[in-house]
Amino acid sequence: MSEPGLPALSGQQKLWAFSAAALFLLAIGFLGFALNTGVMVIFAVGWVGLQIFGYVGALKAAKGDFAHPLFKTQVMLHVMALGLLAAVIIRAFK
Repeated sequence: MSEPGLPALSGQQKLWAFSAAALFLLAIGFLGFALNTGVMVIFAVGWVGLQIFGYVGALKAAKGDFAHPLFKTQVMLHVMALGLLAAVIIRAFK
């Protein structure tokens, strides 16, 4: 249920908000792993920081619209960071 006075989110807005939240939780999980093992700590801290400042800045510029192209670009930037992280992990085990 939405709060009184707040507009309901469209399906596309929910999808992009969920994608951003999933990537953020994945980054927090990787940060925990990195701090526990001492591997790639700087990347993990930087990735979480980049997400916090990126999502907040994109939402401010988009006036809270999760389906705005700027917010979508921010989400895709972190999908690429996830791909680079996966490539580094795959390369490490070869």
